[in-house]
Amino acid sequence: MNLVESVRIALRALAANKMRSALTMLGIIIGVAAVIALMGVGSGAQVAVDSQISSMGTNLLFVTPGATSQGGVRSAQGSVQTLTYQDAQALVDPVNASAIAAVAPEMDTTAQVVFMSNNANTRVLGVTPAYGPVRDYVVQDGNFLTQADVDDRSSVAIVGANVASELFTSGQEPVGQSIRINNTSFQIIGVLVAKGGSGFANQDDQVLVPITTAQARLQRNQTSSGNTVTEISVEVTSQSQMQLATLEITSILEQRHHILTTDDFTIQSQDALLSSANSVTGILTIFLGGVAGISLLVGGIGIMNIMLVSVTERTREIGIRMAIGATRGNVLSQFLTEATILSVLGGLTGVALGVGIAHFVSGINMGSTPIHAVVSAGSILMATGFALAIGLFFGIYPAYRAASLKPIDALHYE
Repeated sequence: MNLVESVRIALRALAANKMRSALTMLGIIIGVAAVIALMGVGSGAQVAVDSQISSMGTNLLFVTPGATSQGGVRSAQGSVQTLTYQDAQALVDPVNASAIAAVAPEMDTTAQVVFMSNNANTRVLGVTPAYGPVRDYVVQDGNFLTQADVDDRSSVAIVGANVASELFTSGQEPVGQSIRINNTSFQIIGVLVAKGGSGFANQDDQVLVPITTAQARLQRNQTSSGNTVTEISVEVTSQSQMQLATLEITSILEQRHHILTTDDFTIQSQDALLSSANSVTGILTIFLGGVAGISLLVGGIGIMNIMLVSVTERTREIGIRMAIGATRGNVLSQFLTEATILSVLGGLTGVALGVGIAHFVSGINMGSTPIHAVVSAGSILMATGFALAIGLFFGIYPAYRAASLKPIDALHYE
């Protein structure tokens, strides 16, 4: 009996019990759809995170305060204030820091921003004019900060897209308006182009002011070396110079801080952030796919159960076919073909359903960042192949049971 004949007989047998066949395929359909949809969401989240980190700028190194140890107990990273505005200025050194293209210090705090009866609790960053090009911020309306604003400690501010939408109604022009930040008046000179983001570090949910103004009016926190900063973003001349730039930053800060180790500051590259984020989202995607894969196993068990029932119901049929010349191999292949057809049809239906679900959930906001599910050909092939393997694996035992029947016993079965 050739393959075409096996498929024809299998389809006829499955069509004779349409409802049972449909319910059998349901487990495979749900499993494949879940695998494709959840892995698509996981991949979409990974793309969104990569996009957020990449939108910070290019070829960046982030210098942050380190930690101290006291009595054998090490404090959390960034728990001490060891970096100053003067440290950032020292890094702008063409001789000792030839691999550094630009330096952008920032002082981060949280404040209440008020305009008339509207208010928003948001991040306020004290920055310099270099912060815009280094961190890839573009002004939509108005202008960015100037060095004169920093030198004069001007009470000017640039608001993010989310802050502007919270404080001002449609049709109101934010530029030129006065807002209050922790009861200090600031004039808006610009509105940033929306970049998207989520969580605490939403790049649209923040206000930028001159770093000297922030240090003097919003956070009076100074050390003997000068005014502290939360982070220093360093733009490197090229990707190939990242290691050299790290060594130059380390050397300059160690000399300034009179230390022999880097315990009081940490240097992290943008690539390291991307790698860490991809590791987390990759594990999440695998976890989601694994959870969805469990339903595929359940679907396979369903196929085995139904095929065993089918073998029992068709015992006399099997006996007659073997009595007129069908071999054990013919019977084995016949029931394996039926199990395979069930899994393949269920897999194809599940693929269509999974792609539809992924398309439906695309655009749903996670925080303020829309997640677009990414359904790859690899995930479709993997889910379909796994469904086929499940059908074959769980169809082997029922097929073996059918092929092992003795013709005389099968003919006498009632």
